[in-house]
Amino acid sequence: MSGVYARRFRRIAVLAATSALAATGLLATAPAAQAAPPTPISAATARTYLGQLTVKAEGSSTGYSRDLFPHWSTQSGTCNTREVVLKRDGQNVQQDSSCAAVSGTWYSEYDGATWTVAGDLDIDHVVALAEAWRSGANSWTTSQRQAFANDLTRPQLIAVTDNVNQAKSDLDPAEWMPPRTAYRCTYARMWVHVKHHWNLSVDSAEKSTLQSVLNGC
Repeated sequence: MSGVYARRFRRIAVLAATSALAATGLLATAPAAQAAPPTPISAATARTYLGQLTVKAEGSSTGYSRDLFPHWSTQSGTCNTREVVLKRDGQNVQQDSSCAAVSGTWYSEYDGATWTVAGDLDIDHVVALAEAWRSGANSWTTSQRQAFANDLTRPQLIAVTDNVNQAKSDLDPAEWMPPRTAYRCTYARMWVHVKHHWNLSVDSAEKSTLQSVLNGC
């Protein structure tokens, strides 16, 4: 079995085990000292902000390209945005001379899995770049899109299990929410925080789902 397939099967096995533990209520909670993205607005503020967002049908993906959102910009020295988030969201993260994470422990809030290899993690844009494009970023300047794609000030970037991030793709909360239900309130607060700051619209199904989640927070 090749290294690629072995790694893929290992991730699937861990994810399956995680799901089984979650179903029986035996899944451990996140480490108490776990690093995390910037704290999102409260549920009450999120409900207020959600009511202020423009509601309209989602726009077209025509013309969209990830290249229009220059991402993983250099933050300092040889460290780019991805490496900064890996350092921030992990425990005991060690980096080499090029700022790449060579060891550490990461807890994926979306699914409750713990990883010790940085390659098993993706940095998720909470509001995906394509979703942003369809919600108003298509009219932004390249500079604005770059700032959005590398936003470390809002809770827009988070290190999570790669397979889970790939399953999310560019879906909004009406279409996808974190499989770990305990994180959905936080995720909804993050989503609204980001969309409100960047003046992005929501569609009616997206707003309805967010309202439902936030009302239960």
